[in-house]
Amino acid sequence: MNRKILFAVSILLAGILLGGLTFYILEKSSRQHKAVPYSFTPNVPQQIIETGMAFSDIVNAVSPAVVNISTTKVVRRDTGNFFDDPFFDFFGPLHDFGTPKKWKERSLGSGVIVSSDGYIITNHHVVEKADEIKVTLLDNRTFKGKIVGVDPKTDIAIIKIDADKLPTLIWGNSDRLQVGEFVLAIGSPYGLSHTVTMGIISAVGRANVGIADYEDFIQTDAAINPGNSGGPLVNIKGELIGINTAIFSKTGGYQGIGFAVPSNMVGLVMEQLIQKGKVIRGWIGVTIQELTPELSQKFGLKKTKGALVSDVMKDSPAARAGIIRGDIILEFNGKEVKDVSTLRNMVAQSKTGSVIPVKILRSGKEYALNVVILELPKEIAEVAPANLQDDTKEDALTGLTVMDMTKEIIRQLGFNRDEKGVIVVRVEPGSPADYAEIKKGDIIKEINKKVIYNLEDFNRAAESIKNNESVLLFVNRGGKNFYVILKAS
Repeated sequence: MNRKILFAVSILLAGILLGGLTFYILEKSSRQHKAVPYSFTPNVPQQIIETGMAFSDIVNAVSPAVVNISTTKVVRRDTGNFFDDPFFDFFGPLHDFGTPKKWKERSLGSGVIVSSDGYIITNHHVVEKADEIKVTLLDNRTFKGKIVGVDPKTDIAIIKIDADKLPTLIWGNSDRLQVGEFVLAIGSPYGLSHTVTMGIISAVGRANVGIADYEDFIQTDAAINPGNSGGPLVNIKGELIGINTAIFSKTGGYQGIGFAVPSNMVGLVMEQLIQKGKVIRGWIGVTIQELTPELSQKFGLKKTKGALVSDVMKDSPAARAGIIRGDIILEFNGKEVKDVSTLRNMVAQSKTGSVIPVKILRSGKEYALNVVILELPKEIAEVAPANLQDDTKEDALTGLTVMDMTKEIIRQLGFNRDEKGVIVVRVEPGSPADYAEIKKGDIIKEINKKVIYNLEDFNRAAESIKNNESVLLFVNRGGKNFYVILKAS
């Protein structure tokens, strides 16, 4: 009996011992698990780490040359003569309806230091009509800025601060840019100084954007917002390749499309503004227009590249060089002319007095000429209307009513008394002429390169047009000559 009791007690003690040992082990294991949190070290390729560090190095090198520009201008309310009457002085400030006669308007922008002695590039619209300009550097030093020169045609301005030994940027060659390259934009969007965004070059040579008169923009998807204007666009070498100028947006904020003036254009403008206080542009004295596929076909051009000469001014460099209306300029100074904007920029950037080789196409044959560049006269427009359309209709001249030029019509419209052609008196809505935006009062001077002197010539030319044939017209509108296609179906 005693043995049985002793055995039972032994088993009980063994169970208690094992249970306690098990509890101790489990509790210790649980404490250790809680004390050591889960961790994971990603295996990041060394190339990615080095790339990230490289971008940081670029920002550190570029940022000191980027400035914040704050402008102030006094805006005055024009009350008009009515409220200037002494009667209203009796009422004192009541007649102002609580609106001040003048107030200060502030705006923000960015700029780039381009010389150690204080010259800074920014946009013309950033400092336009500014009464005060405050420039703030990365180290928070502030200076009063003074306008050296502005060029509204490219939206570039140069200002100067009284400082020396300033950091500057290395200039890049914007002509060598490739779509897809990484770029960084630095500026002060919404007043947030030295904000950095990254993207790629989306396109180069953007023109007809409607921002400036001379456009050759770099398009980028790097975030650009109000306040970035005038700041730099740099490549992965930290070189200045453009000045951020504008965005395309329906909301006023970033939507992935920004534009920068290329550094090569900026450099030419900057040099002249600093040296002369203004920009002198080249001129050859031609009116040019874009080539459409239809115009290219009419003029015997296989590719739709080049600029069509629609008029040549008398005694101009182009006239002296032998360029005539109807020529297509294919090359200028050894470079291909892709379109009107390309040629216009190349001529404008040419040095006055220089002799430039030009290649033209005339009647299917190429010719080499030399033209002397002169300074662009004031108030001269060199590009013909570009919004003329080439939509289709069944008969090209259907719906177009013309009449002979009379002395009375010439006098009323202010044309030269020697003006020849027929005048448009009616354009039927929906006709080919209407779609091509021919207007009442236009003078038709040629049909398919045949000179039209009067209504008889017009009718003879109209009868020779085949069914469904498109027609090439040469038109004078208010003294501006241009070609247009009336396209048949």
